[in-house]
Amino acid sequence: MAFFSSSFNHWIVMLPLLLANSILVASAGNFYQDFDITWGDGRGKILNNGEVLTLSLDKASGSGFQSKNEYLFGLIDMELKLVPGNSAGTVTAYYLSSKGSTWDEIDFEFLGNLSGDPYILHTNVFSQGKGNREQQFYLWFDPTTDFHTYSVLWNPDNIIFSVDGTPIRKFKNLESIGVPFPKNQAMRIYSSLWNADDWATRGGLVKTDWTQAPFTASYRNFNANACIWSSGASSCGSTSPSSSSSANAWLTQELDSASQEKLTWVQKNYMIYNYCTDLKRFAQGLPLECSIASQS
Repeated sequence: MAFFSSSFNHWIVMLPLLLANSILVASAGNFYQDFDITWGDGRGKILNNGEVLTLSLDKASGSGFQSKNEYLFGLIDMELKLVPGNSAGTVTAYYLSSKGSTWDEIDFEFLGNLSGDPYILHTNVFSQGKGNREQQFYLWFDPTTDFHTYSVLWNPDNIIFSVDGTPIRKFKNLESIGVPFPKNQAMRIYSSLWNADDWATRGGLVKTDWTQAPFTASYRNFNANACIWSSGASSCGSTSPSSSSSANAWLTQELDSASQEKLTWVQKNYMIYNYCTDLKRFAQGLPLECSIASQS
């Protein structure tokens, strides 16, 4: 993702200790190798010798998969083609998550809609079991007619959501002012296709039309430049400036000025909800990070 530029900061001192005895893992996707279909009674399928995965939903059940590996930081890409036609009531979720009551999570969720209406791309960040950091967007293309790349850059300083290489959201590490940031818990990659017609489309007013089932979403070209968590250690090798390479530059990447302009363009023209402007919801005061201009 060439639109990022490297910057080194206080984490450079600490990161080699956290990621000691390690190797950088770059995984270019074969779904048999990288993922397990975990539920759906055959509604999830790996096709074309591992090059394509599909999830389906019908009235009886949805389906889902998860990564074989856990990761602690990564630059993760997946191409998705979403449910076409009348997808109202359906949700395609693609996310990273840890386990336990104080879990961390980084979410893409695609909320289906009536034919001709746009999908809503819902994003959220959880840290230590606390979320409520939603931003929602329309897309500038039809995500059902072709595959598009949805990416998460997760490093010790930032979480950056991107679509086809265009950043749409940045969540900055602001632990210095008391905002929790996901950096200590390894996460797996998950995806699921499921029925959520009690809330997903127009607040639940539009229900799933089961005559359109089965609903199917498709996945291909998974790629992870990431640190695999195994046996209590995360693995990325040295991250000192003298040894930085193109393979691990993402560990210290920030948005450069051109990428910041793209982010501003998306948020000005395609953002439809931002928790940091919801004064009704947060009547007692906006979350602390909302006061930081660079967080947007």
